[in-house]
Amino acid sequence: MKLLVSAIALALVVSAPLVHAQDPDWIVKVGVHTVDPKSDNGTLAGGTLKSDVGSDVKPTITAEYLLAPEWGVEILASLPWKHDVKLNGVLAATTKQLPPTVSVQYHFNPTGKVSPFVGLGLNYTIFFSEHTTGPLAGTKLSLDNSLGIAAHGGIDFRIDERWLVTLDARWIKIGTDAKVNGTKVGTVNIDPFAYGIAVGYRF
Repeated sequence: MKLLVSAIALALVVSAPLVHAQDPDWIVKVGVHTVDPKSDNGTLAGGTLKSDVGSDVKPTITAEYLLAPEWGVEILASLPWKHDVKLNGVLAATTKQLPPTVSVQYHFNPTGKVSPFVGLGLNYTIFFSEHTTGPLAGTKLSLDNSLGIAAHGGIDFRIDERWLVTLDARWIKIGTDAKVNGTKVGTVNIDPFAYGIAVGYRF
């Protein structure tokens, strides 16, 4: 978490010269997003078990502070996502995760009706509530937390001066070391796309 705080501070320092003389400006968005892990999530137990992490849909919330009309710092939060984990096609575990993400974003047409944006930041994924079943029934599974980069892009559609609708997608680098009964059995590479829609309010 110290790295996440450092990323926020770094974003503010880097963007400080871009700040215009203006009142603070915030955009808060509430939406629904799908986290869709990549298809090849790696192998465990010396390559004998192929892992497959399922997708999930949950509500999300973001808060972006606009340092200038074009530049902002955004924080992403959500309800916990739950993922099924299959080994060689058989359900073996479930886990929950929270993916707080901080990004520096650039808005190409901030005062227009249609405003594309891109962003780059840092993600810290927290895994918890691991439960085992099937081939792992009776064992204790633990998944290490993950720190990685995150890329963000989307389009804001302005309804009026306050309200907007956003379509966006985010790629996150997520990899976690899996341990069964305390012994590392391999790394699960999730690297998901998160995509969806949100309604925003600017103040």
